[in-house]
Amino acid sequence: MSDSTVGTFCLVLHSHLPWLAHHGRWPVGEEWLYQSWAHAYLPVVEVVSRLAEEGRRDLLTLGVTPVLAAQLDDPHCLDGMHHWLGGWMLRAHDAAARLPDLAAYEHRQAATALESFERGWRHGASPVLRGLSDAGAVELLGGPATHAFGPLLQPEVRAFALETGLVDTTVRLGTRPAGIWAPECGYAPGMEDGYAAAGVRRFLVDGPALRGETALARTVGSSDVVAFGRDLDVTYRVWSPRSGYPGGRDYRDFHTYDHPSGLKPARVTGRSVAPERKRPYDPQRAAAAVRRDAADFVAVVRSRLVDLQERLGRPALTVAAFDTELFGHWWHEGPAWLDAVLRLLPAAGVRVTSLRGAVDAGLVGGPVDIPESSWGSGKDWRVWAGEQVADIVGLNEQVQKTLLSSVAPGAARDPLRDALAQEALLALSSDWAFMVSKDSAAGYARERAHGHAQHVAELATLLRAGRRTAATRRIAQWPATPFGTVDARGLA
Repeated sequence: MSDSTVGTFCLVLHSHLPWLAHHGRWPVGEEWLYQSWAHAYLPVVEVVSRLAEEGRRDLLTLGVTPVLAAQLDDPHCLDGMHHWLGGWMLRAHDAAARLPDLAAYEHRQAATALESFERGWRHGASPVLRGLSDAGAVELLGGPATHAFGPLLQPEVRAFALETGLVDTTVRLGTRPAGIWAPECGYAPGMEDGYAAAGVRRFLVDGPALRGETALARTVGSSDVVAFGRDLDVTYRVWSPRSGYPGGRDYRDFHTYDHPSGLKPARVTGRSVAPERKRPYDPQRAAAAVRRDAADFVAVVRSRLVDLQERLGRPALTVAAFDTELFGHWWHEGPAWLDAVLRLLPAAGVRVTSLRGAVDAGLVGGPVDIPESSWGSGKDWRVWAGEQVADIVGLNEQVQKTLLSSVAPGAARDPLRDALAQEALLALSSDWAFMVSKDSAAGYARERAHGHAQHVAELATLLRAGRRTAATRRIAQWPATPFGTVDARGLA
């Protein structure tokens, strides 16, 4: 590390959506996928690609949940995305007579996205991400197949979900990840041993799990697996449960729509301003806000690292971690802010690197015991195990019991049991409990959780009865899923 460097900053982005493909459009289903793809994944990759072309390396650490990676590679979704981008442009044209400035702006945005998609994404996300990884621009993380909340899984199911996800990522990207984003940053004591057995060397927890001591990565328990803690003082400067830059008055308001076109015509204006009283969106005002808030963030990071270095007597680390969807989807100007920050930090004497780069630089402290934790409300497990989702918790326990009894040791590979295992992993996704606890499309989430669980129970019954033809016919009636690397023998 250079003597002129005040410390190290790691940005971790995690791309995740629940399994949506072939499950309809607005207000749920594939519309969520296409919005995040157009407004976050495309522009964020463009930012990283531009910086990589300038010779910059180790810009950030990026996780893509395997179940999302499958959707971003799926021909059905690729075709749907192409049509969606064309529809975005048509919606802009339709609004031209009523909202000429907004329509012109949205036309340019849609044209840029369409050109980016046609140039680099028509064969899926995997070639794009692999190119950035091979160029050394990003470190790619893995994780469990369908974003299941690990602490609530039986150890055998937890290991199976993780191995399935790591194998899928290896197939798509060509290398097996050594780091993971643990879903919801969920942790229970002893999980590090499972990570070590799977070849995982590093993972992320939320800052309070380390009692706020996030200035260094830490080995966990008696293992040599390293945990990085999210620095909430820095992360919450951008986005917190109550504040952050995206709520600034000059940024585009996410919640206010021009309903005939579906476009977003307003700026935030003020937190208590009613939608009909919000002021028109002004890209120039937003650009000025990006410059201001990027400079503020860099100052915050630098000050934090200087204070930590003085306290520790050695170079320190700060980790900011967010959902990728914040940058462009929830916060329209997020990609521009990201570009500015990644350029300004090195000029301010801050080393920007990945989690892997931080370990290589020796920014690892002594062992620590981590308590039960997550990054959810209360930093405990209440979002995924609380009274409000007791039915889903009970459902998941039954799904795991059925799954574990479905494969005998030494059995040959069986596509029908693979299908059962895939449905079980989809049923166990943490998203369903999250959406119920947060009352975000709760009915849809319960329908999906119970639907996948019903598939598991039905298929297990048919297989126990030896009715393989009936099982095959039943599977053919389910929505098609491109997540195709599930091997149920891993449960034995």
